[in-house]
Amino acid sequence: MGEGLQDFSLDYFSLKGKTAIITGGNTGLGQAYTVALAKAGANVFVVTHGTNWDETKEYLNNIEGKTEFFQADLADREQLQKVVPACVDTFGTVDILVNNAGTIRRNPLLEFKDEDWDDVMALNLDAVYFLSQAAAKVMAEKGSGKIINIASMLSFQGGKFIPPYTASKHAVAGLTKSFANELAEHGIQVNAIAPGYFATKNTAPIRSNEQRNAEILSRIPAGYWANPSDLMGTVVYLSSKASDYMNGHILAVDGGWLAR
Repeated sequence: MGEGLQDFSLDYFSLKGKTAIITGGNTGLGQAYTVALAKAGANVFVVTHGTNWDETKEYLNNIEGKTEFFQADLADREQLQKVVPACVDTFGTVDILVNNAGTIRRNPLLEFKDEDWDDVMALNLDAVYFLSQAAAKVMAEKGSGKIINIASMLSFQGGKFIPPYTASKHAVAGLTKSFANELAEHGIQVNAIAPGYFATKNTAPIRSNEQRNAEILSRIPAGYWANPSDLMGTVVYLSSKASDYMNGHILAVDGGWLAR
């Protein structure tokens, strides 16, 4: 009893010397993940669909770790397969993978287009599977690593007008558990973050709808929309030594939404 108690320090949360891949790490919640991991000491390999990186670069000024931006369409299997090798070429390894990139399409089920289903699943699910597999091969060779998937409130609930998004986020939760079971023996922990309602550009139309905004706020015990910064501690924790015994967990950061 009590083994290791004297060894604990805040260094357990340090990511100094680690290398992290963050997909979709240039905007919204992904940008918060990028800045958080960089401030915790990690080298960050930021995968983006576009190439406008100026704002994120400003946030990363005067941070000790190194940063590399890499443009790729992760819905394209050929481009996706270049991500992990490019990170290894740049930094020598991969210690952390944050599967954040995603998309959403809204339409009633009876009007939903086949191509919208395919596009959402390609980015939200296929990319998570193939990037995790590729990163895990690197991590398994050295016997350690952290994979963090981004789930959703729609990993637990059905929603409306977003069938492929809901299906993909349920599947991400399942992949998280499946990968955790297999990769634990290689010293790799696989967990997911399920963000609640956050104030981002993507949610601006909902927040500007007075009725819908009021409905959402009435269900959040915390009583407000979260800011992306509210996720920064969570991603650092799941990336660090401090979470070495957490595996296969879907961690909701939702102001109490699911409890309600």
